[in-house]
Amino acid sequence: MHGPASSGWLLVALCAVTGVYCLLRMRSSAEEQRSSAGGEALMGFGMAAMAVPAAVFTPPSWTWPAYATVFGAAALRALWAARSGAHHLHHLVGAGAMVYMSVAMAGAPAHLHGEGRSGIPLLTGALLLYFAAYVLLTGVRLVPVAAVPGNGGGGGPAGWGDRPELARACRLSMGISMVAMLLTL
Repeated sequence: MHGPASSGWLLVALCAVTGVYCLLRMRSSAEEQRSSAGGEALMGFGMAAMAVPAAVFTPPSWTWPAYATVFGAAALRALWAARSGAHHLHHLVGAGAMVYMSVAMAGAPAHLHGEGRSGIPLLTGALLLYFAAYVLLTGVRLVPVAAVPGNGGGGGPAGWGDRPELARACRLSMGISMVAMLLTL
């Protein structure tokens, strides 16, 4: 996950901005926006932290098990929440992918990070296929929504947290970021 510095910093910035927007969505008046925003903020900030270029900061060895623990807990929460909606299954796969990447990075020597020599190729490939399909599907769903003016349902202009097209754009950016991170695993 620690590839070239310039692309690593772009990934950090994209994931951090996405995490910030998801925190803003947690204040939305629409329950559907708030329901998954916390998990998405955690994913955004976690992905940003994992994408910091190794040339700038090499995390201590305890970092990877800590990531695995945090995202393992997020996966359990997503599994529990999946009883009410299919989107939580995506959160389960995302949190599971973060656990997998954390475990793979913990087992890889520091000089191999970002060189594609860690992880299980079959599992990495399956996750890549899933997230590539998710990115394509989310991109297709985003196209018609972007043409509709935002409306929070109350007749007035929608707040930042109530814009479904922005939420989809954030999910799309996190999906693209996950593909990029898995490619360097």
